[in-house]
Amino acid sequence: MIEDSILTAARNLDVLFLFLGAVMIFSMHAGFAFLEVGSVRRKSQVNALNKIIFEWATSTIVYFVVGFPIAYGVKSFHFWQSADQLMATGSGEMMRFFLLLGFAACIPAIISGGVAERAKFWTNTLAGAVFVGLVYPFFEALTWGQIPLFGTGSWLENLTGYAFHDYAGSVVVHSMGGWLALPAVLILGPRRKRYGLDGTSAPIRVSSIPFLALGSWILCVGWFGFNVMSAGNLGGMSALVAINSLMAMVGGILAGMLISRNDAGFTHNGALAGLVAVCAGSDLYHPMAALFVGIVAGAVFVFGFHIVTEVLKIDDVLGVWPLHGLCGTWGGLAAGIFGQKFFGGMGGVSFVAQLIPVVSQILLSFTASALVYGVLKMTFGIRLTEQEELLGPDLAVHHVESQPEEAL
Repeated sequence: MIEDSILTAARNLDVLFLFLGAVMIFSMHAGFAFLEVGSVRRKSQVNALNKIIFEWATSTIVYFVVGFPIAYGVKSFHFWQSADQLMATGSGEMMRFFLLLGFAACIPAIISGGVAERAKFWTNTLAGAVFVGLVYPFFEALTWGQIPLFGTGSWLENLTGYAFHDYAGSVVVHSMGGWLALPAVLILGPRRKRYGLDGTSAPIRVSSIPFLALGSWILCVGWFGFNVMSAGNLGGMSALVAINSLMAMVGGILAGMLISRNDAGFTHNGALAGLVAVCAGSDLYHPMAALFVGIVAGAVFVFGFHIVTEVLKIDDVLGVWPLHGLCGTWGGLAAGIFGQKFFGGMGGVSFVAQLIPVVSQILLSFTASALVYGVLKMTFGIRLTEQEELLGPDLAVHHVESQPEEAL
């Protein structure tokens, strides 16, 4: 009897652990929202808020009905079960869905920042639903789920001696989100007057540094749930993951501040760059290696944002491709380097075993996004009209300004 009570209490603590992680990751979507609100013009702030919360709603439905079963199978948890059957699967499985939903819903939230201020609300939501329901779960199944193409016992492990390692989603979540965003940004084209006909650049100022900073802070706090709660149960929780996340975040802040010469936007996004990069190897690194990974990520974002927006003339509004795509890719590769014992890491990783899935994910994401946005462009259209863009999506789509009283 006492043993049964102890086991029940342990299971309940694991459920609570997953619940707290799920709620912390859910809170990160407020961070996505305010980061975008602060980075766009005032005529696009309401649109940013509506996109993030509505995409969370659609992501919940499609991931529940389609995505989660694709990734993890339908043997223990699926939407057509009755309520008593769902309860019979155990609270832990349902809470695991809630936690993993937060990861999946990051995909459209990441894309949102790249296509801000000129993408059609409904067609972009449809694209996000396709990614959350089909594309993301497919790669999730290959790495964390029911089709371990890159996991333990896979051909990759037989070939290289090691399985792919992505503890909290540098590649599976962030790199995928960034590489899915890139074709969308390219197909949409830049915002009106962002670049002159003569090739000159006309920077569009952000609307609110305080909102941008608030978004970064919310994301930073929630990220510790994103990384630490990836353990999946209380017994697997690692203080090393928390410390490495902290050190990589600090490294990104230092690089963002120093390289940009005190720019507030780069400083706050530098923190996120470090956190994106550390996810994959957060359970492996020595804290000083995590600091270095974060510093490199911060530099990648600052230089990457400049090259993308000013040299290549790609209007990635929040810099989601350099922030998530490039820094997430760096994080996946870095795990295969600095996770090794030579650098003070835990070992059990290989650069080649990291490289193959990373490249596979990039090809999958870029191709899928180009196909989805290409089809939507030819059918429903993906961009606001010139008049709607000039008016701003807040009034054109949502019929309200961010500060209604000022319009009176």
